[in-house]
Amino acid sequence: MSQQKTDIRSDMAWSTADRITVRGRDLPSQILGKLNLGDVAFLELTGRLPSAAESAVFNAIAVTLVEHGITPSALATRMTILGAPEAMQAAVAAGLCGLGSVFVGSTQGAAKILLAALPTRDAPGDLDRIAGEIVADHRARKITIPGIGHPIHKPIDPRTPRLFEIAEEHGFKGRYVELMTLIATHAEKASGKSLPVNATGALAALCCELGLTPQMCQGIAVFARAIGLVGHIVEETSRPIAAEVWHRIDAEATRHVRPET
Repeated sequence: MSQQKTDIRSDMAWSTADRITVRGRDLPSQILGKLNLGDVAFLELTGRLPSAAESAVFNAIAVTLVEHGITPSALATRMTILGAPEAMQAAVAAGLCGLGSVFVGSTQGAAKILLAALPTRDAPGDLDRIAGEIVADHRARKITIPGIGHPIHKPIDPRTPRLFEIAEEHGFKGRYVELMTLIATHAEKASGKSLPVNATGALAALCCELGLTPQMCQGIAVFARAIGLVGHIVEETSRPIAAEVWHRIDAEATRHVRPET
C-alpha cells in the first residue's frame, strides 16, 4: 500500500531573484521603514498586522523581557563567550537554554493556567471562585503557581503595575488580568506570604488578552531575551567580568580542599 504524501506548505515567506515576501507582504516596500520589530514579530506569529492598541501592548510585553540583569541565562552567555569568543550564536544559545519554568519561561506556564480556566476572553465564570480553586489545587499537589511571587521584587514587582496600566490604556485589561490578580490574592491569603503578580504573570495575562497561545508566550520570551543576551556579549567584550566570576567561584568552592599558603 502506497502512503499518501503530505502536502508541503508554508505561508511564512518566499523569495525569488528580485522579491522577498513575508506573510504576504513585500519586504522592501511594505515592511522596511514602516513596521517596528514588535509589529513584525506579531505579524510572524499571527499572520496579521496588529492594531495600534495591540502593537502598544505587544511591544511592551517584548521590551519587558529583554533584560533583567546578571541572571543565570546572562551568566551562561558570558561564560560561553569567554570560552568561545568567536561564537556569538553559541553564547546566545547557551543563555536561551536557561529559559524555563523558573526563569522567564514561567510566562508560558501561567498562560496555560489562565487559558485552561478561561478558554476565551469572554468565557463565563466567577473569577474569584476560579482563582481560589486554582490556588487550592496547586497547594494540594504542592506545585508552585507560575507568575506570582519574586525573590527580589517585594512587596510588588515594579514592572507589573506599569504593564497593567498600559493594558488598561489600550483596552486590554480584561478578565485574564483580573484572574491573574485574584490568583495572587488567594495565594497570599492561603500561604501568609507576599506573592505579588510578577512580570511573567502579568505578561501571561496580557498575552492571553491579545489572543496569543502559551507557545507564543515562550517564543516572545526567547526572541526578546536574545536581544538582551547580545547586549551582555557586547559588554563582556568591552568590559569583561566572566573570567573574574570564574576565578572567584573556583576559589570559593574549593577553599576547603586547598592547602594553606
